[in-house]
Order: sequence, then structure tokens, then C-alpha cells
Amino acid sequence: MTDTPLTKNMHADGSPVDLAEYEASGGYQAIRKVLGGIEPKQVTGMVKDAVLRGRGGAGFPTGTKWSFVPLGPEVPNPTYLVCNADEMEPGTFKDRLLMERDPHQLIEGMMLASYAIEADVAFIFLRNEYRLCAERLARALSDACAKQYLGKKIFGSDYSLEMHLHVSAGRYMCGEESGLLNALEGKRANPRLKPPYPTTAGLFGKPTVVNNVETLACVPHIVNRGAEWFRGLSRTRDGGTKLFGVSGKVKRPGLWEAPMGTLVREILEDYAGGMRDGVKFRGLLPGGASTDFIVESDLDLPMDFGGLAKAGSRMGTGTMIILDDGTCPVGMVRNLMQFFSRESCGWCTPCWSGLQWAERLLGAMEEGAGEPGDIEKLSELAWMWAPGHTYCALAPGAAEPLESALKHFRDDFERHIREKRCPYS
Repeated sequence: MTDTPLTKNMHADGSPVDLAEYEASGGYQAIRKVLGGIEPKQVTGMVKDAVLRGRGGAGFPTGTKWSFVPLGPEVPNPTYLVCNADEMEPGTFKDRLLMERDPHQLIEGMMLASYAIEADVAFIFLRNEYRLCAERLARALSDACAKQYLGKKIFGSDYSLEMHLHVSAGRYMCGEESGLLNALEGKRANPRLKPPYPTTAGLFGKPTVVNNVETLACVPHIVNRGAEWFRGLSRTRDGGTKLFGVSGKVKRPGLWEAPMGTLVREILEDYAGGMRDGVKFRGLLPGGASTDFIVESDLDLPMDFGGLAKAGSRMGTGTMIILDDGTCPVGMVRNLMQFFSRESCGWCTPCWSGLQWAERLLGAMEEGAGEPGDIEKLSELAWMWAPGHTYCALAPGAAEPLESALKHFRDDFERHIREKRCPYS
């Protein structure tokens, strides 16, 4: 089936697609095609025309990012491509599926992206806990190298590319673009001040593009089938399909490939089967932990990079976390603040201090020690984490579930303080 290009080759038993199977399904034809006479700028043009936007959460246009990289013989070597596979956003597990089930798809996507930006070296920066991904990616890289698909003068062309698997230090901050580059250099994973941007001064000070796993996996299909075909897969202006996930008390939690712009309600009810018997829907985080809650009145919005803005939220990674009527929203947000507080690198005060303070306030509410004024303190802390107040997006991301929970579920916060207990315990 061509309407689910990212998952069409995957086995139901979870075993990986090997090199022979991948090639039998048309794999490595896209890289052969571009090496046969398509210029790097033309590949970037294809991706721009396809309206491929980054699948890591921010949604920045992929081809536009590539176009910022200086090209030509005068550019100091090497240029780098880095695949951000440090998938540590709570509730997000889409990249894991792609790496475990079809690793060669990612490798070919990285080859095409590397060619487009004239990269000499590519890295897969992998989450430490993804041990099965590491095993399968290492095998796929070894098989590709054995057939001389990577290395010097690949496929008999003048283009050479090294590709390496790097297992990360295992911190959430390693997934932030500039923190990732510091970690890859062997430094502490602190964010960098911008500008300069990685496309001109990234890894080891050289031009670098960082792209998400799902983003890169789309590229072979764009090159093989064309930009118009890729745009046609979508129901919206953003091209392609998307991996959507649902976790929580639904009947069929999981992950599915569907057209970009599929309605939230369709994903929740048709794909995930709706809520389990005995519980009712209250809200959801549409794209992992660092997005704003949406509620019942928002379920008919499209899951794309613009649709959820109407509800004051965003698609993020496209992996929903469901809140039901038997789960305490204060406890849920406290759990998220514990995560963000623990994973802060400590580089800026509003983040490292404010997150810990919010965690303590929410913990006091849950334990019956909340006080009048605590809700206002939480609102002020969330304001302190706003974009532009911190070096990176960790604290602004943490603010989204907190602020939106205070908006939609304020009565629950007030009951915790008024009744001196958690009403759900």
C-alpha cells in the first residue's frame, strides 16, 4: 500500500526488515537515482516542494533548513548530518517503531539528506535506553557497509559518506538540538546560545543539520514518488502521512500511520477504539508531555501543525496522552513536573529553580498541604518559563501542560487546597 509509506514493509511479528527485503521493495533506489545525476540543490528542492515539515515536534520546514547549509568546494570540511533519535519526550514512541522495524529506511533517508547538504559524516544519536534499536541499527549499518553502500564512492559515484551510531548519555536535554551537539562532542548537554545556528556552525563548529528520525524516513519516498504524490497523502497543507500514537485508558493504545490532518476524534475513537469501559474522557495532551491539554470541544480539529493552534495547543510529536475522569489532573501534571525538573540541565535559573518549586507546590497539593495562593504561584512560575526567558525549549514545554491544566481543570486544583486532600485518592 502506498498510502502508508513509512510502515508498509513492517512485519506484524515485530521483526526487522533486512537489507534484501528492503531492496526488494524498492529500497536504496532513491539514493541511486540522485547519485545518477540529480544535484544536491535539486534534492532540497524536492523536499521543499513536498512540504515536509520536521516530525520531531517543532515542525520547521525540512527543505528550508537544508537550504541554510553552505554548499561548494570552498566550505570547510566536514559538513555533518545528525539524526536526532534521542526520543525521551514522555508519551512518545514513534521513532522507536521506525528504527526497530525498518532501519534501512532511516539509513537511506540519512544518505539522501547527507547528499543534499553535501555532508561527509552522518551520526545517529540514539537514546541510551533503546537497546533493541541500537542492535538493529548496528546490524543494518554493518550490512550496508558490507555491500559498499556507505563509505568511499558509494554506488560507484564520486560521493563518499561515513555513518556512525552514537548511543547517548541518556538525558532528556540530549534531545535538544544544540544540547545534542554538545553531548556528541563529549561535553555536558547544555543548550547553546543562538546565533550562530547549527547549519553554519554546528558540530565541532562546522555546518550541521539535525533532523528527526521520522522526518528522514520520509525522504526516500519523496524522491522515489515525487513531491506532488507526497503532498497528496495529506488532508492539509502539510505534506505526507504522520505516525500518530495514543497512550492512556483507551481500548487499543498504540501507534498508527495516517494522513497528516486526520481529526483528533478519528485517532482517539477509530484507531484507539475510544475510552475503556467504565471511564470517561476529560482531556488529552496531543503531542507528548510538552503540549497544552485539549478537551472534548476540540476533538474535531485536525492533527497537523496549524489545526491545534485553534485550541491553543500544537501537534508536537503527534503522540497523545489521554486524561480520564478517574485520573487526577493535579497528580498527572505533578508527574510531568517531576520529569522536567529532573531532566533540566540547570543552565538557567527559571528552569532549574522554577521547575523544582512547581514540583514541590503540586506535591503539597496532592499530599493535602496546599495553601491559598499556590495556584497563583504556579501561574507565575509558568510565565517565568515562557519562550525567550530560557536558553532552550525545555521549560517553555513544561509550562504548556501546567498552564493548560490550570485553565481546563482549575476546580480540581482548588478542591485539593480546599479539602486538604486529593479527591481521587
